[in-house]
Amino acid sequence: MKNIKIILLALLTLTLVNCAPSAKQMKEAIEKDPSIVFVAIEKDPVKFMEVVQKAAQGAQERAQQDQQSKEVAKRDAEFQNPLKPEIDETRVIFGNKNAPVTVVEFSDFECPFCKRGYNTTKQVLATYGDKVRVIFKHLPLPMHDMAVPAAKYFEAIARQGHEKAEKFHDKVFENQKDLAESGEEFLKKVAKELGANMTTLAKDLKDASLMDRINKDKAEAEKFEISGTPGFIINGVSLRGAYPFEDFKQIIDRHLGTTK
Repeated sequence: MKNIKIILLALLTLTLVNCAPSAKQMKEAIEKDPSIVFVAIEKDPVKFMEVVQKAAQGAQERAQQDQQSKEVAKRDAEFQNPLKPEIDETRVIFGNKNAPVTVVEFSDFECPFCKRGYNTTKQVLATYGDKVRVIFKHLPLPMHDMAVPAAKYFEAIARQGHEKAEKFHDKVFENQKDLAESGEEFLKKVAKELGANMTTLAKDLKDASLMDRINKDKAEAEKFEISGTPGFIINGVSLRGAYPFEDFKQIIDRHLGTTK
């Protein structure tokens, strides 16, 4: 059935570039006599598939262009009416605490796309220095068993020092495979290496307020229609997905008034 739809698409596309029956007439003709399609294939199968592939590629390109146009329009609207995530200055903040641009990140320690996001935010901080800060929030996805435990470890370790939590964050993303393979043993190992007090950590991990924070982050992400990871809100302007550095740069430069 899928192949027939593609074939129909190709035939209908031909009506747009050649003197031919209308799309409606073509559809009616094929419905009355489906053998028309197979005759066309048998006559020149290679050429027919070239037309099909070209039509499919064109449809995909148009869909991408439409999506990009929608994204640009959405960003423009958010520059005028910024989203307003909660900014809690007591949370772990990467970069200059008083930076003019705040990137709120919703992430999942086990998500491979979030590792891309991790690499990109590293590049952002390295490029912009004191002009940008990143506030890390949690959006653990149901299919990642270790996402919630890792988030709890991050928040529990932060009680022993934000610097430790930042190093924990980096270690987990840089060794994401170990998290998937070794689970909590890996988390404990990283905590020990960072010099965390393991007795205090074990006690804090049982504190229900950690899960309350994670659930609050999840609810906030849902409020801003961020359902997948990673998601970012840059001074009120959203990026949903593991976008490359250039997309961050466009938004940040515009906020800083340095767009050329």
